[in-house]
Amino acid sequence: MKQRIDGITPPYDPESERALRRWMPPGVTREPLMLFKVLQRHPDLASRMRALGAGLLVHGLLSDADRELVVARVTARCGCAYEWGVHAAAYTQAADLTPEQVLLTVTGAPGDPAWTPRQKALLAAVDQLHDTARLGDEAWTGLREHLGEREALEFLVLAGWYRTIAYVAGGLEIEQEPWAQAFPQE
Repeated sequence: MKQRIDGITPPYDPESERALRRWMPPGVTREPLMLFKVLQRHPDLASRMRALGAGLLVHGLLSDADRELVVARVTARCGCAYEWGVHAAAYTQAADLTPEQVLLTVTGAPGDPAWTPRQKALLAAVDQLHDTARLGDEAWTGLREHLGEREALEFLVLAGWYRTIAYVAGGLEIEQEPWAQAFPQE
């Protein structure tokens, strides 16, 4: 399938260059992600999205491990190979998720013995949100056993944000980054 909206291409105008670099983590020298180059077709929208995305990725209250587990599970449940592959390649190892755990975000159940009680609660909440757009009392109680009020709010926004990203990447059929991890076949 062909990507539905092409990303901007180099040489970038100075404003686009600055905007694309702001999307990328500090010190990263690789070409900006195709997702960012596509979003830059609508600079005002991209700018508004960047503020929330960067806030969740770099300045959030959740630990890197919690954040990446949630991102991997949300994008896996959405079938978003693009964003799952980017995070699996770029963030999960630094967040101390094992290769087995990363794979299980696609193929496993929240009750798998590879997960800690905290991870099980996060995964169960992601799955319930994905399936129903709601959290029942059991899932909420499970989350709150491990997360404070502010972390629980952030969890909900994080899960929703990456569902939005999955919609954008999937809706536009954005092509996989060449360095991203391949999405496992269940």
